[in-house]
Amino acid sequence: MARRLLSTIPILLVVLTVVFLIIHLTPGSPAAVILGDNATDDQISNLNHQLGLDAPLYQQYFLWIADVFRGNLGASYFLGQSVTSAIISHIGPTFAIAMLAEIIAVTIAIPLGIYAASRRGTVSDVSIMGVSLLGMSIPSFLLGLFLALIFGVNLGWLPVAGYEPLSSGVWNWFQYLILASVALGSMQAALFVRMTRSSMLDVLRKDYIRTVRAKGVKERGVIYLHALRNASLPILTVVGQSVGGLITGAVVTETIFNIPGLGQLIVDSIQRRDLPVIQGTVLFITFAFIFVNLIVDVLYGVLDPRVRLK
Repeated sequence: MARRLLSTIPILLVVLTVVFLIIHLTPGSPAAVILGDNATDDQISNLNHQLGLDAPLYQQYFLWIADVFRGNLGASYFLGQSVTSAIISHIGPTFAIAMLAEIIAVTIAIPLGIYAASRRGTVSDVSIMGVSLLGMSIPSFLLGLFLALIFGVNLGWLPVAGYEPLSSGVWNWFQYLILASVALGSMQAALFVRMTRSSMLDVLRKDYIRTVRAKGVKERGVIYLHALRNASLPILTVVGQSVGGLITGAVVTETIFNIPGLGQLIVDSIQRRDLPVIQGTVLFITFAFIFVNLIVDVLYGVLDPRVRLK
């Protein structure tokens, strides 16, 4: 775990560098956005000096890196608060959507993948794989629009936009998130189904599975007690990596459903050229992705003792 933690430092440095260069080399001045179209060149120059944006690029870079490693992500140009506070105030909806989408994807996809593997070549197997292929082919934003049209506009069962905190009631909170979560988790569910089926088929061909069956163990026991655990490492890898996809996918999904999460924060900050918020939010999302993968590495050793021996 210590080695894994140390290995994240170069990754974070690369992400910091790439994000900084992309943002600062993109045309457009935050000072011009703040002051408006009627601002003079002198006013823009003065504000750039106050914000430190007229300093050499390398100097801005090293100052920002130093602040990051001190735990200071800077302050927003527009929100009147620190970047850390802005992230904390917007993380709740994004975390709720991502986790709900992950729960939906895992609880539906993994049982379907196991069922398809246990009935390879049957109509059920072909049907499940066909639906999963369709799920991987439809982008989450397009599915979100269809869901909003059907369940929000036509049927009127669920709200099509907005957000209610959990303090307003579980049902109010849930109904504002379910469409976005289903849209976001559909592609991940399709991927989980295919990976679960493939991994289970590979394990079910092993000699020890034939030995277990020869001993008279029922098929349910063969699948859930012997095959699933050894097939779980590839599944766990895909599930862990999907968390990053869910967080980044929330950028578009939150915009469609007007949910005030990290995705909407990033989009609004890009439109305003709020550089500290963009840099800090992307860095936070990267760190969250690295942290989830660290947890997945630890779970490898829990599920398979051979990983601990290595």
